[in-house]
Amino acid sequence: MTACLQRDCVGYDAQGCMSENTASHWGNGVPVMSCLVHFAIVWRKWHILYSRINPPTMKYSIVLPLLATTVLAAPLEAPQDSCKVPTSFPTTANAKLPNPFKFFDGTDVKTKADFECKNKEVLAAIQAQELGTFPPKPSTFSATYSGGTLSFTAGEGGKSISFSVSIKGNSGSSVPAIIAYGGASIPVPAGVATITFNNDQLGQQSGGSSRGKGKFYDLYGSGHSAGALTAWAWGVDRVIDALEATTGHNIDPKRLGVTGCSRNGKGAFVAAALVKRIALGIPQESGSGGAACWRISDSEKAKGKNIQTSSQIVGENVWFSPAFNAFSTKASTLSTDHHQLAGLVAPRGLIVIENEIDWLGPVSTTACMKAGRLIYKALGVPDNMGFTGSGNHNHCSFPSNQQSDLTAFINKFLLNTSGNTANIEKGPAADVASYIDWTAPTLT
Repeated sequence: MTACLQRDCVGYDAQGCMSENTASHWGNGVPVMSCLVHFAIVWRKWHILYSRINPPTMKYSIVLPLLATTVLAAPLEAPQDSCKVPTSFPTTANAKLPNPFKFFDGTDVKTKADFECKNKEVLAAIQAQELGTFPPKPSTFSATYSGGTLSFTAGEGGKSISFSVSIKGNSGSSVPAIIAYGGASIPVPAGVATITFNNDQLGQQSGGSSRGKGKFYDLYGSGHSAGALTAWAWGVDRVIDALEATTGHNIDPKRLGVTGCSRNGKGAFVAAALVKRIALGIPQESGSGGAACWRISDSEKAKGKNIQTSSQIVGENVWFSPAFNAFSTKASTLSTDHHQLAGLVAPRGLIVIENEIDWLGPVSTTACMKAGRLIYKALGVPDNMGFTGSGNHNHCSFPSNQQSDLTAFINKFLLNTSGNTANIEKGPAADVASYIDWTAPTLT
């Protein structure tokens, strides 16, 4: 009722536009029934006052009280998120990549609104089974900027941490920027600032003994479920909070990219998926745990390829949640796979840069990202995602034959200039059809 009284209940939002779901809600998200109650109360008050001056006819004296009585008998409901996100997730073995267009209960995803709900399912499942919990903005937060250094202090439960990043190339105003894990290993063009992000400080990654170490865990506890990739993504989210809270840095926080290579490429991919304020994800040579799908990597391993798989990765480092250990030797029982990590970025910009080193899984990354592009195509934005794989160069060195692809995406999503990102899908031969048993619909 209070919400109804705060805005005209006429089915329009503050800009005079009909809401997308006016069949059940008015433009401000208020249920129609609540607005009808408001109408009935105002109408009846007017009717009583008018009756004292001019006695009503039988026609209206009967209808109006009935309307008010009938509507007032209906329950009042507060606006709610219509997505129903489960708290437990399927673990049935499936060698094919999970269908991104079917809810866990078997219901088909038919619309873009459905897909938003499906993505919430995916986000919940991937946190529960693979990444660990991604915390929201902490209870207390402050930030400062001075002389190229952006710093924030975050507090939760009586504990606090401080963290800083350096910013270069930020002369001008409203400058786009790329947040670079450990520094950039891609060429950052003029007109785009670089924010150097020392992710190891937030979550250490020097082997199994690193579990629960770093500033993130100082704040949330060494037993927190998040793996290092999630801890880093939380830090990226806080850097954006700090940019929004301070001035003088000249950075436009609505035009941010995130990049990293190898293990840091896994981190950049996860950050692009979890942090919705990132405009462009640029994971570089992330391999398994990033652009590769667990199921396809297992398939390639079975064919004799020297490729990193889930069973190996959990023993190498602490990038993933301890909960992932239970799936490491049976990745086919995961509710999701990494084509859906790309789906979590959609419809925002994503350019995936890969190498053809066996350990990275070039067939797995190519087929997996082709499946990811099917999600973008279903959403009607196929050119918002690209995949560019290239061989014959050292790990994390950037070859010139990938430059035009990178430039196109930076131009389009960060510099707001023309950039032809159409049909960028390059890599070794990989038949995505052999790894899926679903087709992508056109979502309305």
